[in-house]
Order: sequence, then C-alpha cells, then structure tokens
Amino acid sequence: MKKITLLACACALFLAPAVNAQEVQYVEDPAQGYIFNRMQDNWFIQAEGGVGVMMSYKDAQAKFGKRIAPKANLFIGKWFSPLLGVRIGGHFEQMKGIAGQPSAIGLRTDLDWYKDDANKNGVYGAQMFNRIGVTGDVLFNVTNWICGYKPGRFYNAVVYAGASTSWNFYNDKADGTGSWKYKGANNGKEGSHDRNFALQAGLLNSFALGKHVDLLLDLRFDMVQEHMDGAGRKTWVEYPSAMLGLAYKFGKTEWNAPVVPVCPPVIDNSADLDALRNKLAQANAKIRDLENQLNDCLNWKKNHKCGNTPGPVSKEAPLATIYYPRGKSYITPVQMEVVDAVADVMNNENDNYLLTGWADNYTGNDEINIKLRHDRVNGVKKALEGKGINGGRLSTETNNANHPDVYGAQSAPLGRCVTIVRNK
Repeated sequence: MKKITLLACACALFLAPAVNAQEVQYVEDPAQGYIFNRMQDNWFIQAEGGVGVMMSYKDAQAKFGKRIAPKANLFIGKWFSPLLGVRIGGHFEQMKGIAGQPSAIGLRTDLDWYKDDANKNGVYGAQMFNRIGVTGDVLFNVTNWICGYKPGRFYNAVVYAGASTSWNFYNDKADGTGSWKYKGANNGKEGSHDRNFALQAGLLNSFALGKHVDLLLDLRFDMVQEHMDGAGRKTWVEYPSAMLGLAYKFGKTEWNAPVVPVCPPVIDNSADLDALRNKLAQANAKIRDLENQLNDCLNWKKNHKCGNTPGPVSKEAPLATIYYPRGKSYITPVQMEVVDAVADVMNNENDNYLLTGWADNYTGNDEINIKLRHDRVNGVKKALEGKGINGGRLSTETNNANHPDVYGAQSAPLGRCVTIVRNK
C-alpha cells in the first residue's frame, strides 16, 4: 500500500469526528438587507372608495356635513423592497363648497343645501363639480422600518407622498339632468384653469386578510392648486379624505435575506486534539513498521530466489516518488497532493532536481513503456512548473531498467513511477 494512501486513511479515521462536530450551517441573515425579487414579483392592485371635504376660501360658511362628497382611487403598483414601493393610477373626487368669486368653477345658485344653509354674506353661490385625473405616490413601509421585516405580519403602516393632475367637469343643472361641461373658472374663458395640480400625502393602514389580499384604510390629505375659486384666488385648497379599499398582491409576496455561513462557537478541545495527535502518531508508527516488514520480505525474496547479485541501488533516497496506475501517465488526485507537498519544499530550497521516469518491464512492451516513461516525467515537470518552480531547476531523464525497489512481477506496481532527487 502506498504511503499517501495509508496516511489519508488514518486521517479520515481519526479526524472525522472532529470535522463533523464543527459543521458549518447556512442561514438567512436579515442584517445583510434583503435581496431584490424578480421584476414580475411584488406587484399589487388597489381599489379605494370614501369621502373627502373641500376646505377652500369661503367653504366654512357652509355646514361641514354639506361639503362631504364621494372620492375613489384605482392604483397599480410595485414594492421594490420591504420598505420602498410606488403606485400610479386614476382618481375621481367630487368637490362641494362655497364660491367667493363669480368666476369660480362650477358656480351654482340652485342647490338646495346652498339655499337653506349657506351664509350669503360675501358669497356668489355654491360650487359642485367633479375632478378626474391621474395620480402617483411613493410608498414607505414604516412598520418594516421600525420593527423589521416579518412575513405574514397582520398590520403594516405605510406613509406616502405624491402628486396628481386633474380635469374639472360640472353639470349645469342641480338635479344632474343637464349636460356635463369641461370648463374651469370664469366659464371656461382663456386662463380659466380647467386643469389643476395637487400634492398629496397620507397614511395607508394595511390589514392582511390572506397571503394575497389586504384590507386598506387610507387617510389622505391633498393640497390642490387654487384656481377653482376664480380670479385672484391662487393659494391652495386643503382636501382631507378617508377611504376604505382592498389590495390584491400578485406573484411572490415575500422577501429573502442573503444566505451566509454560520460557524459554530470555538470550543477549547485541546485534550481531544492531543488524543488525536497520539492516535495519529501510533498510526504512523504502524505504517513504518509495515514498510520495514515489506522491505524485509522483498530482501528475503531477493536473497533466496534471485541470487546474491544486488540490483541497482539509488545513491540517495528520493525526495518524493509519484506512482501511477498500470499503463497510465496522468497524475491521480492523491498523487497530486504529493506534487503539492514537493513544490512547497522546492520553493523553500535553492537546489536543482533530477526527475526520472520509470515503467515496469513486466507488463506492456518496449514501445509502450518508453512512451510511458517519457510522458510521466514530463507530466510531473509541467505540474511543478505550474506551481511556480523554475523549469531550469528541473532536469528530466528516463530509465529503461526496472526501478531498484522492484524484485519481481508481484512488486511491479512500485516501478510505475517518477522519482525526484536533489541533483547535486
């Protein structure tokens, strides 16, 4: 048996329990952040409906309840991370209030609630018109930011801010039987501002009804560009609203953290290591004893069956011997470990080395064996050069005789090798 094989068996036998005791585990680490999902994941659609209240220049002269009007939103959006998302969509809202200018949008004097409840001091009539437009928000999940991301959490508080643009329409009859007109202030004359811009912010309360469905409570505050009360009114109109809705989430709805290795805690096992070292030393002693027995047997066979003529003897013990399977010239993985060790030694010395290629003469023929010797020695030289050894330090030769340690066909495997000695 080859030395390297015996050593590998011994190490595997005695060191395996220590390796298993220190097994590394791989777990997700939220401290590293979260991985972006695919583009088709984390999309959602939201539908909301509720009421809003117009709070512009003269609106306080009408009762609060008379100014409550319907509002609705329809959004499609995407979460890019557990904290950040966007949504865009369309919105509808009805505006009801009091006009302080004759050129106000949707100016009316035939509304019952205006006739009965409004204080007529300094006003020209009531307002009632619809705004239809597009809107977009940037979403930020406050709950995940403060408490950390948790899949399946029942409640999430999301703050948002955005902007919208709207077109104004009103009906010219109080009972709604008239025609809808697309006009702004001053009856649609030039500069009447039949389109308004707005900025908005709000708190979106999300309650999980299932993995893909959420119940929404949207508390929203809009600041609408003030052209709706007519000429000279270019401030901003406050428009708070509250809406209930549902959200449906498409594709993957959760997030994954990067997977990192977690090493077990270091344990002081000096006593165990000492015991393992003793076992390894005992194994090495047994290996040396087996080698001595093998050499004694081979010498006995040589002296009793092959005469007293000694075979060729190497002047110096090889630095290393690389063994090969029968008829092969490639370096096996186990023997490559020997090459690695030899390269480490050479890198720490300044000597030159002689590499000799061998092939046993008990198998094959001269043509095959000559090629094997040549390929084996050149393969080892190339491997050492690949590990940083200067090729000028490496001399090569082939020997057509059997290796000195080969005393018959039974020991022929010892002759299928490349020997490495210091070339002095």
